Amino acid sequence: MDPPVFTKTRAPRTIFLYIAREFALTFIVCFFFFFAIFFVNQILFLAEDILQKNAPLMQVLQLMVYAMPSFIALSIPFASLVGALLTMGKFSSENEIIAFQASGVPLSVLFVPMISLGLLFSIGSFVMNDILLPIGTINYGRLYRSLIFSNPELELEPYSVHTHQNRVLVTGAVSGNTIDTLLIIDNDSEGNRRIITGRDAELLVDEDDIADLSLSIQSIFSHSYSSRRPDTWDYADGEQMIYRVPLQDLTDMVMRPGAREMSSVDVWADIQERRTRFAQRKHDHQLRVSELAHTARAGYWHAVQPGQDVLPGTVRTLRDDTRAYREQADRTLRDGTLQVYEIEFHKKFSIPFASIAFVLFAFPVGLFSKRSGRTVNFGIGLIICVLYWFLLLGGQTLGTQHHFIPPFWTMWFPNVILILVGLVALGIRIKR
Repeated sequence: MDPPVFTKTRAPRTIFLYIAREFALTFIVCFFFFFAIFFVNQILFLAEDILQKNAPLMQVLQLMVYAMPSFIALSIPFASLVGALLTMGKFSSENEIIAFQASGVPLSVLFVPMISLGLLFSIGSFVMNDILLPIGTINYGRLYRSLIFSNPELELEPYSVHTHQNRVLVTGAVSGNTIDTLLIIDNDSEGNRRIITGRDAELLVDEDDIADLSLSIQSIFSHSYSSRRPDTWDYADGEQMIYRVPLQDLTDMVMRPGAREMSSVDVWADIQERRTRFAQRKHDHQLRVSELAHTARAGYWHAVQPGQDVLPGTVRTLRDDTRAYREQADRTLRDGTLQVYEIEFHKKFSIPFASIAFVLFAFPVGLFSKRSGRTVNFGIGLIICVLYWFLLLGGQTLGTQHHFIPPFWTMWFPNVILILVGLVALGIRIKR
């Protein structure tokens, strides 16, 4: 006699909800575990740089909120891995997998709720990384900038020296948003070393610019000199000068929005524009090489004509033309910024959708668990998280330094490895 219709339809649904509930609850616990790690790290970071300088507590809390999307986007994939391992470890160590299989439930039925939640977690991580992260980064920079306006001592401490690349700022006493005396050492528009001194440097507010600070400096004196012409120098003085200082020259907490802080749509549009410009550069380079080859070839044939006197100047010109051709022909054009943007574009997808790769890895690996499955699987999960992060950072570094490595593989290689290991583990488990 056939079982009732509701039994056929209810059993898979009951199993789906049971496994999904276990996975979701474990995921939530693991998510808060990783979230707490990143959150505490952020608190310590802000406490060292901001709270000890008497910044308003509410604005510091706002900074923490704006910084949350970055570590929430990372917490979700890692929580998916550890949560899936713990869930499958529980089912395996408590013999629930054996009970399911004895009841005629295939592993594929158990896998569906796991991969479904993995896909859902990936979408959530992608939304955080692609939509909320750019918004949070912009608001973070804007709020931190307003904090500097209200309390310049956050970055422009009195009687301190700030050094960044080719710029040095030496401050005197700081009162409110005014610096009593200021010394700046930088390079002018022609690359000459320049020294600027002034008094009563006041921070100016520009709501449209979140990456730079503007200083209105009074009673300025400027002196510049060139290392190529040490016997000459230029100087100027004036009543007032507006000097722009990039925030990244003062602090690591605010950077100019780059590919990481942009949405995937904006990054892709920027990539297409950069590819077009790079293709034009290569085309112009090929034309230049062809012109140099033609010049060198014409000079050679002119020199070897019968009855033609070969003068020393002709030989020198021919040698110079040949050298110029070889230098251009051997030159390899690269666009480092384009490579970085392509890597970041793939990173925007590889990290969020690592949740799927983690589930594909954790499902079969968790089936091997014994009585102490949860403890062992938790340790395995943490080790895999660390290895995954090292592979990701290593791939990003290699891809940035070696342009022959495709950007796709620099970011997707860890996911591919996890999926392959998971498939091998699943094959071994099925054969057993």
